[in-house]
Amino acid sequence: MDKYIFPAVFESDGKGGYTVTFPDLPGCITEGDTLEEALYMAKEALELFIYNLEEDNEPIPVPTPPEKIKVPEGAFVTLIEAYMPPVRDEMANKSVKKTITLPRWLNEAAEKANINFSQVLQYALKEKLNIKERNRA
Repeated sequence: MDKYIFPAVFESDGKGGYTVTFPDLPGCITEGDTLEEALYMAKEALELFIYNLEEDNEPIPVPTPPEKIKVPEGAFVTLIEAYMPPVRDEMANKSVKKTITLPRWLNEAAEKANINFSQVLQYALKEKLNIKERNRA
């Protein structure tokens, strides 16, 4: 599924900030110093939480209808949407650091020629694996 919409409970801290929880997603909690920041953080937290569930092949719960959620006094419920294709794409393209070993003379020659090691390694891996373009699932 590409789009998920979950209810989030926003509780004021009394100073303009909010704590945000998702009743259907235990452990998915965030906060913001302002309502605008809390909304942004809620979307990001939901996207990352759903992404991790997908990666772990965990079931994604069915969202509770907002009108069925009981909230503490002064709190409110709003719906937060997570559209997953850009999240998946960003995570797939996230850089990972690798440590490599090569002879000193080769390292020195490559540095002298201003070789970008990351680009060369990516190119070589694509060639070796016969990859023309990243496969988007």
